[in-house]
Amino acid sequence: MEKFFELRERGTDVKTEVMAGITTFMTMAYILAVNPIILGAAGMDTGAIFTATALASALATFLMAFLANMPFVLSAGMGLNAYFAYTVVIGMGYTWQQALAAIFVEGVIFILLSLVNIREAIFNAIPPSLKIAVSVGIGLFISFIGLQNAHIVVAGPTLVKLFSFKSSVESGTFSSEGITVLLALIGLLITAFLLIREVKGSVLFGIIATWGLGMICQAVGIYVPNPEAGFFSLFPNGFVSMPASLAPSFMQVDFSGLFSFEFFTILMAFLFVDLFDTIGTVIGCASKANLLDADGKLPKVKQVLLTDALGTTAGSLLGTSTITTFVESSAGIAEGGKTGLTALTAGFLFLIALFLSPIFLAIPAFATAPALIIVGFLMMQQVAKINWTNDVLTAVPAYITIFSMAFMYSISEGICFGVISYTILHVLSGKSKDVTPLMYILTVLFVLKYIFL
Repeated sequence: MEKFFELRERGTDVKTEVMAGITTFMTMAYILAVNPIILGAAGMDTGAIFTATALASALATFLMAFLANMPFVLSAGMGLNAYFAYTVVIGMGYTWQQALAAIFVEGVIFILLSLVNIREAIFNAIPPSLKIAVSVGIGLFISFIGLQNAHIVVAGPTLVKLFSFKSSVESGTFSSEGITVLLALIGLLITAFLLIREVKGSVLFGIIATWGLGMICQAVGIYVPNPEAGFFSLFPNGFVSMPASLAPSFMQVDFSGLFSFEFFTILMAFLFVDLFDTIGTVIGCASKANLLDADGKLPKVKQVLLTDALGTTAGSLLGTSTITTFVESSAGIAEGGKTGLTALTAGFLFLIALFLSPIFLAIPAFATAPALIIVGFLMMQQVAKINWTNDVLTAVPAYITIFSMAFMYSISEGICFGVISYTILHVLSGKSKDVTPLMYILTVLFVLKYIFL
């Protein structure tokens, strides 16, 4: 492992990498429960989706470990699975088999783009200042996700508002929702304290401690599960279970609608979101792990992007939506993960989850939310690298990138607005020569995207 994963060269060790892999998996294990629910709405067999999600995640993550030696973990992308189920199948009337065909074609296209280095060229074309901004923007983005997952921030008259404990007491929901919000806040303080004390594994221990406090609250009757409202028992419903059959979703792609204009539109939407979500996630996580070189390039980025593409293609054949690099990989990176051993550990846990699903499915969102918020803090530290005072020309597009990711709830939109603003402001400032030809091409494509998609 020392030789293959280059542990000493990257300043890490086996214990750190394994801890990082466990942390990443714990923060994203929710996908095993959520993906079957979302794709199940499209008429797919939920048991088969669970098995397909775990297998596809494990396969893609193993490829990341062995082909790229990077600490990135992959699974079915949130947002893309919702687009698959609610827009393509339910909204547009396609069958889920045809939607899987779109995912398959997307994966094949990405394999070709990765092999001819087009995706790598796009990655390298993004200026260093925007790469830093992507990392910071992802930090804000996942912090916001954590606040939502814990219900600390909820919908309100001003789009969002702070959770009201008073209202939860008056409505009788404190014993289910209110107490979980309180536990998330306590968990945030616990994780922050462990981080301040420089405890190795602070993020992982924070998750476990918060979950443990929740189980204590349930045992003494302070927390009362309410499945109808989405608040389930915090104790695993058993320990061992056999994986559901993959047969209902395996190799069910249907290419009958391949040549229609609507299919092309669906395909382009999948391509665009996955392409720039992946690039943004890889940039942000690699930047946090200090894996980018002096020119802002990532060694083996071709293998990273090829792995993502292979995962998507294999996932469609197994019967799940787009497989992509997860932003929660930053949680493991925050724990010190720097090599493929982190990914290998998480991949094994996806396989184990096939047989220990009751345990992993019992991890509550309020326990992982503090981890996401703290990781957001760690990724925000990159903001100090932006020259806010002496280079406003690059600082403004960086700022636009940062707020776009958080407030538009999209990594890809942040990249789009950052690239467009970077190019236009440089042209208006008479610095057009500082913009690479590929940046001009990306700017035009992004503008056309907002016009036609």
